[in-house]
Amino acid sequence: MTMSFDEPARRDNLAKVLMRTVALGMISLIASVAATVDAKPLKLEKEQLKLGFIKLTDMAPLAIAYEKGYFEDEGLFVTLEPQANWKVVLDRVITGELDGSHMLAGQPMGAAIGFGTKAELVTAYSIDINGKAITLSNDVWNKIKPALPVDAQGKPSHPIKADYLKPVVEDLKTQGKSLKMGMVFPVSGHNFDLRYWLAAGGLNPGFYSPTDVSGQIKGDVLLSVTPPPQMPATLEAGTISGYCVGEPWNQQAIFKNVGVPVALDDEFLMTVPDKIFGVTKAFADKYPNTHLALIKALIRAAIWLDANNGANRKEAAQILSRPEYVGADYRVISASMTGTFEFGRGDKRAAPNFNTFFRSFASYPYVSDGVWSLTQMRRWGQIAEAKPDAWYQETAKKVYRPDIYLQAAKLLVEEGKAKKEDFPWDSDGYRAPAKAPIDGVEYDGRQPNAYIEKFPIGLKGSQRVENGNVVGK
Repeated sequence: MTMSFDEPARRDNLAKVLMRTVALGMISLIASVAATVDAKPLKLEKEQLKLGFIKLTDMAPLAIAYEKGYFEDEGLFVTLEPQANWKVVLDRVITGELDGSHMLAGQPMGAAIGFGTKAELVTAYSIDINGKAITLSNDVWNKIKPALPVDAQGKPSHPIKADYLKPVVEDLKTQGKSLKMGMVFPVSGHNFDLRYWLAAGGLNPGFYSPTDVSGQIKGDVLLSVTPPPQMPATLEAGTISGYCVGEPWNQQAIFKNVGVPVALDDEFLMTVPDKIFGVTKAFADKYPNTHLALIKALIRAAIWLDANNGANRKEAAQILSRPEYVGADYRVISASMTGTFEFGRGDKRAAPNFNTFFRSFASYPYVSDGVWSLTQMRRWGQIAEAKPDAWYQETAKKVYRPDIYLQAAKLLVEEGKAKKEDFPWDSDGYRAPAKAPIDGVEYDGRQPNAYIEKFPIGLKGSQRVENGNVVGK
């Protein structure tokens, strides 16, 4: 059956359809624009920025913010530049050669107290949590493996404790030698994590003093600095017998068949961040909108990295494997970036919380994380004298800026780029007290001195290191 309309009626019908289509289109356009217009775009004080990073998988938010256009969305023209080591990172941020950088969580705190270089740095963004591991050389692993308890599958039970290292350490002492291990920087979480693990097993990792910053005073195990990418080669050369580092350099030890990872940081320690994004206080004060824009872009990158139970992690590993970022084999990076962690050939285990970037408020800069770094500096002598609790709080609050983070988060929510429920709006900046799995010691950031007192190994009270000895009470 054929239907026909007269020409005027047909034109009138087409006009109505066209008007409805245009109206619906305008409504859709207004709705999509409203989210961004309501938030009022930031007026940037500086648009071209150079940001630094070290070749580790936890630099991922910077790479993703660049590759996915999040920096550009904020009006930022960013250059990402790899750095040789953490000291270079710190120095170049302080001098302004870098506008900001991927940075160790403890570096701003070390700068605040003048351990090494004195400077005013701030962080409004925590890059990741649960991203470090401890690896032992094949030789040491083979010596401790027979004594380790095993699970139902016949694999070593985790967490593996440093207690099992004691016979190795004692045997070396009878030969006039010491067990040597590497970490990435004196005020790194890697140094503090490794020291925590060793001390929980009854091994003294050594003290610092104002006149001896080796960190090896009275040490049962001697720790020294090794840049992350050099860890596997240094282990292979026999210069060190183990290390604590971020990925992919633990997996690389397996890939090169030179070592075996024995512990992830979240297996033995309560949650603390690995890295932060740091800028000078001068930069944050001079370019507040630019700083906010940076934090917004990084938060979006963190959301993407953790979205849909890690659905984007394979793509992230492919991006990170490029030479301009981490430059390690995709198989090595994906071994720890896609929900698993390999502890040895044929020993791959689920590790869904390794390298967490956004879930569990991972990107929120908790003041209590800064306090924890300070407690470890005091415990091992980097802070030479006792300090009151208030000093820890005040020092950490100058560096860790959750207020700036939440300001950036609010803008993203208003723009429809983030969900309101994904941010800790009511937080006072302190994590709830939590116990470390390895020794059951509870950390409460509001009571730093009481926390320090709980450890059998480490400075406490009025103790200090003088002439190579611990003195005081």
